[in-house]
Amino acid sequence: MLKRFWPVLLIFISMISVQGSASIAKYLFPVLGPEGMTAWRLFFSSIMLIFIFKPWRKTMTKQALKYVFLYGISIGCMNLAFYNAIARIPLGIAVAIELTGPIIVAMCSSRKLLDFIWLGIAIIGLSMLLPLYQVSDNLDPIGILFALLAGSGWACYILFGRKASTIYGSASVAIGSVIASCFLFPIGIWQSGSTMFSLELLPMVFLVSLLASAIPYGLDMIALPKLPAQTFSTLMSLSPVFAALSGFIVLHEQLTHYQWLAIIFIITSSIGTVLTMSRPVKIKSSKPNN
Repeated sequence: MLKRFWPVLLIFISMISVQGSASIAKYLFPVLGPEGMTAWRLFFSSIMLIFIFKPWRKTMTKQALKYVFLYGISIGCMNLAFYNAIARIPLGIAVAIELTGPIIVAMCSSRKLLDFIWLGIAIIGLSMLLPLYQVSDNLDPIGILFALLAGSGWACYILFGRKASTIYGSASVAIGSVIASCFLFPIGIWQSGSTMFSLELLPMVFLVSLLASAIPYGLDMIALPKLPAQTFSTLMSLSPVFAALSGFIVLHEQLTHYQWLAIIFIITSSIGTVLTMSRPVKIKSSKPNN
């Protein structure tokens, strides 16, 4: 029993680490801003991932460079949009909206009626979070837009990451993170100025990077060989719940019953999509974000 459960426990700890890092990052936004926080987080994460994957051991071809570059841009845009989203709306809601990105990617190859039913459920959940009703007036429309952009970035991350990892291997995530850091760091300096280099903030920023990348990635790598891909994807669909709980505990963000119901719709759609997939998908790597 314990032997079967411990990989699931590791995935839960991984999700808690990722969402906890997002809460700490949001806590630092008033000083660094989303742009500065994203820049530093990707900078530290890329260093960690380089030491983990050692990409210098493999030659980069022109074709590989093309997809790794697009993958890196996707990582940067996804992270920047996500941090801008959680700066404006509750963490749990942002993660739930972002989850629609991979749901749509999964639906693109759908042919069964049941798959479109799951998509419809996701759309219902998303529409419940849009500021179309009085109960959702507390949600910033710009924040929702950024969350949708983060979801689009996640979709591109999946598509380009799959191609990059096929050609260049798992080291793609290290090079991709370096590319993302290179184009985001100037943006962070432009937005945050000299505050970016405050020695008092760097330990906290490093902690966010550790919780968001190194720790969860290491836990995922231990757990993944012991879990079917379908089980892993189903567990990852619960990320909005951990995000909402993290937001409540660390940031004191409280969601309405209506918003919780919307999140449950999106989670149901994600789990249903995974469970009814016609072919199992081999997991290459976990998402280096949020």
